[in-house]
Amino acid sequence: MSHYIYLVRHGEHQDAEHGLEDGPLSSRGRRQAELIADRLSGLPLDNVWHSPLVRAAETARIIAERMPAITPEPHALLFDCVPSGMSEDTPTVFEPFFGSVTEAELEAGKAQMADAVGEFLVRKPGDVHELLITHNFVISWFVREVLGAPDWRWMTLNQANCGLTVIGQRQGRPWTLLTHNDLAHLPVELRTGLPEALPF
Repeated sequence: MSHYIYLVRHGEHQDAEHGLEDGPLSSRGRRQAELIADRLSGLPLDNVWHSPLVRAAETARIIAERMPAITPEPHALLFDCVPSGMSEDTPTVFEPFFGSVTEAELEAGKAQMADAVGEFLVRKPGDVHELLITHNFVISWFVREVLGAPDWRWMTLNQANCGLTVIGQRQGRPWTLLTHNDLAHLPVELRTGLPEALPF
């Protein structure tokens, strides 16, 4: 008996290059969503959840168009958020990032991800396959949680638009990272969203 969670970052959105936080997908983002749908099409998905934000909701809609057997549903615990702030262990190089993040935002993000871990990283009976369409920081936090890494390590993990990360749990065993930011379904020109370009 196994439980698999497929974590997908939303496709590239139109306003990303202008610094706006949300918006509809760009033409490149729509193509990314189509290709991840093709990649996932053979899976027996039991649940598909997505962030309510436009860029994630539209990614989910495009995936559903190519996978008519699924019915994506919005989930508030998948909103974009900042899941933790500076701590004594956090390298000082990350300090500028938190300059514009308020204490209220940090508290909200921390609470959200604690609830998200409690909601999703729970063993369910039988074989389970779930797809979560969400955001870079949310996926980073799930990966950090599964690896048992210090809180600040989420900042060193990044996922490309419509990259695929898979975590899983077999009965009686801990959650395991099975694959991270898999981009095999995306040609090089569609590999967007990473802070540093990949050398291949």
